[in-house]
Formats: sequence, structure tokens, C-alpha cells
Amino acid sequence: MDGKQMTQNYSKMSAEGNISQPVLMDTNAMLCCPPIEFRNLIIIVWEIIIRGQPSCTKAYRKETNETKEINCTDERITWVSTPDQNSDLQIHPVAITHDGYYRCIMATPDGNFHRGYHLQVLVTPEVTLFQSRNRTAVCKAVAGKPAAQISWIPAGDCAPTEHEYWGNGTVTVKSTCHWEGHNVSTVTCHVSHLTGNKSLYIKLNSGLRTSGSPALDLLIILYVKLSLFVVILVTTGFVFFQRINCVSKFL
Repeated sequence: MDGKQMTQNYSKMSAEGNISQPVLMDTNAMLCCPPIEFRNLIIIVWEIIIRGQPSCTKAYRKETNETKEINCTDERITWVSTPDQNSDLQIHPVAITHDGYYRCIMATPDGNFHRGYHLQVLVTPEVTLFQSRNRTAVCKAVAGKPAAQISWIPAGDCAPTEHEYWGNGTVTVKSTCHWEGHNVSTVTCHVSHLTGNKSLYIKLNSGLRTSGSPALDLLIILYVKLSLFVVILVTTGFVFFQRINCVSKFL
């Protein structure tokens, strides 16, 4: 197989290959072009297709050392450096609106080389757990992207999971479970998500606790003891001064 045939095969493989690229919101994303030597380049083009926006094109022509942009208004999407030094694209910081398709096209005398990215912006949900009524707990994963999954330990009598879809693509997931008649004092809500998992537990009829927080328990105990000490001190002082007043009147 000669060099030209290898180049053609690589070009075909690159054109067919697309990469699924998840990235966390508010971080920095870097998208790379195919590894082509700069001396072989004629032109570099980035095509950016984001839902609800005109297609953006960023281009660089080596012969004239000229860059051009068409319909590119988002200042957070830029070349990493000057295109003659680095052809990669960066998004900083990543916003939820950056979901879309990004493709680098590199034209050479031997053909065009493509690399595409399906960028999926991830949003970490806010997890809450509370007791709504006797032995019933509600766990919510608020405004996550994609939707989180909720499970319980131990399993209870659960209502169907509710999903609330927001206009920006995030989803709030709500799970409500009941443990009446079960010999269960503590239940755990486990939330699974692409950005990371989180567990909260609650003692039924006793309020919310977060996994691994013994310091909070100690602070509560100290607060209760301090409150009792203050009450006793005030009561003792009041009785003492009452006795002094009585003695003064007697004299």
C-alpha cells in the first residue's frame, strides 16, 4: 500500500467518524482537528451547528495567512491560538446553549480530512431529600442534564417517578416513597448522573441527614447542651436575686 492510498483510506475513515463529547457546564472544552502536518495544509474550516442558531463557519487559508468567520457571534468559541500555530477550537466557558455539532475540515493536496464532535453539555442536578408526611420521603434531582436516575435503599412503596422538562434542556426528577408497615428507621436516596453520583439519607420522622456528617450530629448535641446550661443558669440567677430581695425587705 503506497502513501497516497494510505492517505485516502485515512481521509475516508476520518470523514465517517464522529466523536460523542460530553462536557460539564462552566468548564473549558477543547476540540481537536485531525493530526495533519501544517506544511501539507491548504485550508482549515470549523463548522459549528447549534440548535436554534445560524450555522457558524471559522476558516483559515494558509497561502494568505487569512482567517474568516461567517455567522459567528459567540465570543466564547474561539481558536485556541492563531490557526497557523494551533488549529484546535476551544469553548470557554461551556454554556448549556453549546450543545451541537462541531466539525473540523482540513484540506490538503491529497484530499479532505474530517473530524466531527457531537457535543453534549452536562449539568449537575441539585439533590434534595425531605419527609413530606408520616414515613413518606421525597427525593428530587433538580435541573440536571441529562435526567438523573433515583433509587432507594431499602426499596419502599414508590409512586411513579415524575419528570419535569425545562426549556433549556434540563430535567427535574422526583421520586416519592412510603414505608408504612416496614421495620425501617433510615432510608437512603441514591441519585445516579453522568456528572457523578450522590446519596442522601433520612431518619424517618427525624429529619434529613447527609451521608458522612458526624460533625453535624456533634454540633447539634453541643447546641442542645449549651441551651440547657443557659436555661439553668438564668433560672438559678433569678432564684438567687429573689432571695436577696426577700432578705433585704426583712432587714
